[in-house]
Amino acid sequence: MPYVLLTPDGQISSLHRDPQPGADFMAPEDPRVRAFLGGGDEPARQFASLDADLVRVLEDLIDALIQRNVLMVTDLPVEAQQKLFNRKNVRDQMKNYSLQLFGSEPLGAKVDEVVPTDFGDTL
Repeated sequence: MPYVLLTPDGQISSLHRDPQPGADFMAPEDPRVRAFLGGGDEPARQFASLDADLVRVLEDLIDALIQRNVLMVTDLPVEAQQKLFNRKNVRDQMKNYSLQLFGSEPLGAKVDEVVPTDFGDTL
């Protein structure tokens, strides 16, 4: 890995794990591979991070509009519904593995009390 297909001007048009017809092997450290994967320069990484942040904002905005009955999820194209549901499922799965610093008990709970967590059965 990686095998690349190049445009006539030498730019990467696609990247593959396995050999493809017409694809050449290129070292993963090659600057063109890194740039194609978004790891080339700092401005590109910052822009990708901003895109990810904006996606989260839009996802939260859509959730708020749906909760307020301004928008119905069925108003969205089927492809958009599927993408939203897929992201929501992944986020929900990630939440199950995240560190819960605060339980449902109020601050100041007694030390000998068991504070419920999402980590399963308590000892």
